[in-house]
Amino acid sequence: MVTKSRTFVFYMFILPWLLGFFIFTAGPMIYSLYMSFTDYSGFGEAHWVGLENYKKIFTDDPLFWQALWNTFFYTIIGVPLGLVVGYMLAVLLNTKVKFMGIFRTIFYLPSIVPAVASSLLWILIFQPEFGIANAILSFFHLPTSNWLLSEAMVKPTLIIMSLWGAGGGMVIYLAGLQSVPSSLYEAAELDGAGKWHKFWHITVPMTSNVIFFNLIMGLIGSFQIFTQAYVVSNGNGGPNYKSLFYVFYLYQEAFKFFKMGYASALAWILFVIILIVTVIQFKIFGKKVYYEFDE
Repeated sequence: MVTKSRTFVFYMFILPWLLGFFIFTAGPMIYSLYMSFTDYSGFGEAHWVGLENYKKIFTDDPLFWQALWNTFFYTIIGVPLGLVVGYMLAVLLNTKVKFMGIFRTIFYLPSIVPAVASSLLWILIFQPEFGIANAILSFFHLPTSNWLLSEAMVKPTLIIMSLWGAGGGMVIYLAGLQSVPSSLYEAAELDGAGKWHKFWHITVPMTSNVIFFNLIMGLIGSFQIFTQAYVVSNGNGGPNYKSLFYVFYLYQEAFKFFKMGYASALAWILFVIILIVTVIQFKIFGKKVYYEFDE
């Protein structure tokens, strides 16, 4: 009787979460999966078309491949850069100097600035005629660029913009760095280890779990980039679709052209891609990560 009572109380405690999960997550996912097999505009009735949406995506939609390539390029270049920048900032801000709390706050603040506001700021920075970026290049007699207006530079520019939010990962790295036992560094010093050896053989392995976490979250986030590209391209993915990322394209199909069924198919393809990439990361790096409970 006591066991049944405890079980009832347990389910009552988790009931709000269960309701939220099935109503706002699982339910919409199942519904979108059904919609991906229909021709639905968001109005009226949905007409079953089977695999036609998926067939069109892979065989008769060049913008799908363009958006997928743009997203992969952004991910392959942007995620490693973000990991390195965030980690190096954390290492620098893990030292014991005066006013360190202020420095940490300054580097973290950009990551909580709304994406639209920061994107508008970067548009002014990369403005070809009076932007700060070209002004600095001109001062050092270096060639200037059209940045966001150039097909070749728009994706690298968006990657540079993404480093503005490296402070978010920096805070997580900082927590991991502060959990490394100081006794390990002391033992290494007794053995004659230098700063580089201590960093490479103690700091990095002991924080590999945090690095791995940020890697997974960075990959998932980069596949869903939308706001920055939408703002800097005025909602058209230009120039010449070079800033048309996957979620941006999905948004256009759903809310600009009202192809809800087609957009649902795109969403499920993205889900499968992220799932595969995540599983691969766990297979490659999962067993090499240090956890505190490991012996």
